[in-house]
Amino acid sequence: MKIFKKKPIIIGILVVLCAFAAIVKILFGSYKSTSDAAVKATEWHNDPADIICEETGALKTLPHDWHRWRGENFDAIVTDAGLNLNWDAEKPELAWTFRHSGAGFSSPAVAGTTLYLSGAAQGYDFAFALDSRTGNLRWQQILGEHFVQSYGDGPRGTITIDDDKLYIIRGAGQIHCLSAVDGALIWQRDFVADFDGRIMGPWGYSESPLVDGELVICTPGGKGGTMVALDKNTGATVWKSDELMDIAGYSSPIVAEIDGVRQYIQQSENGVSGVRANDGKLLWNVEVPGYRVAVIPTPIYQDNIVYVTAGYNAGCAGIKISRQGETFHAEIIFNNKNMVNHHGGIVLVDGHIYGFSDTSGWICQDFLTGETIWNSGRGRRSDIGKGAIIAVNNRLILLEENSGVLALIAASPDGWKEYGRLELPERTKISSRNDMVWAHPVIANGKMYVRDQDLLFAFKLGE
Repeated sequence: MKIFKKKPIIIGILVVLCAFAAIVKILFGSYKSTSDAAVKATEWHNDPADIICEETGALKTLPHDWHRWRGENFDAIVTDAGLNLNWDAEKPELAWTFRHSGAGFSSPAVAGTTLYLSGAAQGYDFAFALDSRTGNLRWQQILGEHFVQSYGDGPRGTITIDDDKLYIIRGAGQIHCLSAVDGALIWQRDFVADFDGRIMGPWGYSESPLVDGELVICTPGGKGGTMVALDKNTGATVWKSDELMDIAGYSSPIVAEIDGVRQYIQQSENGVSGVRANDGKLLWNVEVPGYRVAVIPTPIYQDNIVYVTAGYNAGCAGIKISRQGETFHAEIIFNNKNMVNHHGGIVLVDGHIYGFSDTSGWICQDFLTGETIWNSGRGRRSDIGKGAIIAVNNRLILLEENSGVLALIAASPDGWKEYGRLELPERTKISSRNDMVWAHPVIANGKMYVRDQDLLFAFKLGE
């Protein structure tokens, strides 16, 4: 009789344990790439010697790494002579597929033979590391509560690699510093709780942090200072941009040396600004006409010219920065709607801006004048539609957001010349409001990485 009374309790405990085990398996188990070298889920292999040099303690790197959002120079440009850039002659081969990246729009970061990415599943945001040669999981680290948004859940910003540490900003505004070796948490801050952060719109913080020297630069937005600098080792606040209190946009900052002064350039709700690197002092600020709803693309800087663009019919602007004594001046040299770039980004190649404009399709634009050199036409179905862009040598790779199709074209003011297209092997089954492929492609050490939510594809472009 006593056994009979205890049996429902025992069964209940077993049910709870089985449910917990199932969740753990979903989060941590059955991670298996399509590579022939894939290990079983119970045989994960994370040897620190694969990531860190035992002799020096430094992170292992390769010549064509991709350590941050838009690459080493924040410009989405790859220079690697050994890549296949004629897909009509030879389609890139699929090296492997990783199927458990979770929901999210973050792009990979790569150092040596380790790829770092983030996602969300089963109630949690997480970061993880893969062996870039095989697609096998090295480690995974839960970061906190799953960020939920109707256009797509999970992290948006790309991980930044610096020395043996990783830095990531999540959709709800948390910034984390992790060990690159095993994902262990080193420190974290919260934009809203710590800095009274505010962001325009409901789509979640999408910034990728900038690591510069001993500082991590990020953009909480609002009265606590649009931008803040944190000590990269401890997370302690070094300075806040008290003179700049614009609400944060969705852009990521860049660093530039202008007339002898190092500064961080960032877009926000009303325009673009430059703050001094050593103390956050506001050096210059320009309100860009038409900015509204969401300001997303990363600025471009070259030779005292800052180029910015935004979607929602905002347009683009070229801004000349000059210095007189200790004072900086910012002058708009053109402002038009030739480029209205939503969030696929832009690249600057040999004096020309390339990207997708909501008004006229893929365009080539003069960097100094803002004049359109050519455009593909918004409604012409013969050309690939709206999406993200990356420059590779003298080519452009365009990723169409609706289909996930990639097109390879010439980076040339002479017009559209195509060198082939590539389709994704499959599409994600994770559903969002419009099911777009919004993560930007990445090329590192001979492979091109394309993410569609939980699916991460690695294509061979070189050895």
